[in-house]
Amino acid sequence: MKFATFVRRSFITTLASIAFVSASPVFAEETPSTVKSVEIIDSVKAKSLMESGVKMYDVRVANEYAESHIKGTISIPYKNNSTNTPDFDGKLDVWDVTKLPSDMAQPLIIQGNSPIGWRHYKASVLAVKAGHKKVYWLRNGIAEWKAKGFPME
Repeated sequence: MKFATFVRRSFITTLASIAFVSASPVFAEETPSTVKSVEIIDSVKAKSLMESGVKMYDVRVANEYAESHIKGTISIPYKNNSTNTPDFDGKLDVWDVTKLPSDMAQPLIIQGNSPIGWRHYKASVLAVKAGHKKVYWLRNGIAEWKAKGFPME
């Protein structure tokens, strides 16, 4: 192999590796730590709210939900097509907000995977935009819930 070919292939391989690593979840940006009109809660508060009758909505995709989910959650998968930024365009995403309670005053909890999961952040924002008055966001998601040893299905 000629030296120039070797250098070119090495350069392309290096670029591909950098692109792959920078796109990995390890380097994913966390979701915002505050959301207007949304109360961010931990799993202890979420469990307490659920025990008092508040419904929790899991926005992970169907196969994630089928594999394992927080006991008692309702699945409303969120298809993320917009940018993972606080000013995302929700019209590009697919999420059936009509599956949330019709009573806009009824509290609800939105849950996903973890703080780097943008689907549950976006669902929380869209629930407020739809008119829901008391939206809780389990920002640390199912990962924190599992770490506490809380009930799973």
